[in-house]
Amino acid sequence: MDGTAALPGAGKGSDKGPEKGSGEEKDKEAGTTPALIPARIRALNGRWRRIRAVGASRYRPRTLSGRWWWAACALAALATAALSTLGPHRVWGAVAAAGYAAAAWLSPSRPTDRGPADYGLTDRGPTASRGRRAAAVAASGAALLPLLILLAAGRAQLEVEVVARSASLLLATGSPYVPHPEALADFDPYLPGMAVFGIPEALFGAGPLTDPRVWTGAAFLAALAACGRGLPPVWTAACPLVALPLAVGGVDLPVVALMCLGLTLAGRGRAGGAGLVLGLAAALKWTAWPALPVCLVLLRTRSRRDGDQGSRPVLRCAVTGAVTVAVLVLPVVVRDPAAFLTHVVAFPLGLTDTVSTAASPLPGHLLATRAPGGRAAAVLLLAVSALLMAVSLVVRPPGTVAAAASRLALGLLLALSLMPASRFGYLVHPLVLAVLASHRTPLPPEASVEGAPSGVPAPSRERAPDAPHARRHQ
Repeated sequence: MDGTAALPGAGKGSDKGPEKGSGEEKDKEAGTTPALIPARIRALNGRWRRIRAVGASRYRPRTLSGRWWWAACALAALATAALSTLGPHRVWGAVAAAGYAAAAWLSPSRPTDRGPADYGLTDRGPTASRGRRAAAVAASGAALLPLLILLAAGRAQLEVEVVARSASLLLATGSPYVPHPEALADFDPYLPGMAVFGIPEALFGAGPLTDPRVWTGAAFLAALAACGRGLPPVWTAACPLVALPLAVGGVDLPVVALMCLGLTLAGRGRAGGAGLVLGLAAALKWTAWPALPVCLVLLRTRSRRDGDQGSRPVLRCAVTGAVTVAVLVLPVVVRDPAAFLTHVVAFPLGLTDTVSTAASPLPGHLLATRAPGGRAAAVLLLAVSALLMAVSLVVRPPGTVAAAASRLALGLLLALSLMPASRFGYLVHPLVLAVLASHRTPLPPEASVEGAPSGVPAPSRERAPDAPHARRHQ
C-alpha cells in the first residue's frame, strides 16, 4: 500500500477506511480530527487576546467602594480636623466628615465591579441609584459645603491670596511677582499663567464669585469632563485629596486636569490640541512640564502603530506647546527676570532666606533635613529618578492613554516624594492621573479597541461558524 493512503483524504477512491480502533477513528467518534486541533488552538488564542485587549474596559476587577470607602474617607477627614494646624483645613475636616458619614449610610453595603456603574453613572436599579446618591452627598458634603462656608467666612489657604495679588500686580505692572519679597506671603512660586485665576477678583473686587478657588475648581471639573473616557467627576471631586483643595484652595487641580486632557487628546490623534492644552498647563506650574515628553512619545508610538512613519504629529504638538508656553511666560521673564528667578526658581529650591512651608514628612524632605548632606542627596535621587523615567520612555514607550497616564503618574509620584520641599497635597497629581489610567468608556462589541494588538479584531455579536461535526448532525 502506498504510504500516502494513510494521510487524511488520500483514500477517497478506496473502500478501505482507517482501521477500527485507530486514533483517527476515536477522534472522529469524539467529533474532532487532528487537522482541526491547531485551528481550534489558534481560535482560542485569538479569543484570549481579544479578551485581554478589552479587559480594561469590560472585565474590571473589584475595587474598594461603597460604604467602606466613604467610611474610610470620614476617618481621614476627622484626622485632618484633629491634627491639622491650619484653620481652613480643620473646618474642612469637620464638615467633610459629616458628608462622608452620610454617604456611607446611603451607599450600598457591598462593592460592585469597578466602572461607571460603580459610581452610579450609567446603570439603573436600586444599587446604582444608591451609589449615585452616595457619591452626590459625598461631593456636596466634602467639597461644595465646606467651600461655601469658607467663602462666607472669608478664609482660605495662603495660595489663594497669592494668586489674587499676583493678578493685581500683573494688570498693574506687567509682572505678577513682588520685586523684592521678604515675608512668606510675598513669594509666588507659580508660573505667570496661574495669575489668570485671580483676574476676576482683581477686576471686580473680592467676593464669593470672584474668589480664585471658584475658578480653579471650575477649570478642574471642566477639563476633567472634557476628557470623557468614563471618568467619574463626581466621585473624583469627593475623594479627600481632591475635595480638600477644592474647598481651601487648589492651584494644582487645573494643572493636573489639563495634563489629563492633553494626554486624552493625544490618544485621539489631535496633536495640535494636545500641544495647546499641555502648553497651558506648563504655563501654570513646573509640575506639568513632564507631561509634554510623555505626550510626544505617545503620539510617536500611535503614529507607528497606525503605519505612519512620519513625525508631523509629534512636531505639531511640540511646536504648539512651546509657542503657547513662550507667549504666556516670556513677556513676564523679559519684564523682570530677577523677580522671576527669585520667585519661581530660587524659592522652590530653598535658595532664599525665606523657607517654604511645604514640609510634609515625605522621603525627600526627611533626607534633606535629617541627614548630613541630605539636600544634595535628595536632589541627586530626584535627578536619577528623572533619568530612569526618560530611559523607560525610550525602552518601552507607552502606546495608549492609559499607559501614558500610568507612566506619568509614576514619574510624578517619585519626583514629589523625593523633592526636598514637598507636601501631601501635591499627591493629587498622580492620583488624578491614576484615575485617568484606570477608567475607560465602555466600548460596544463592534468597536475597535485602542491599544489592541495589531491584527486582532474586536469581539463581535455575529454567531461563530458551526463546527464540521455540528453541521453533520443538523
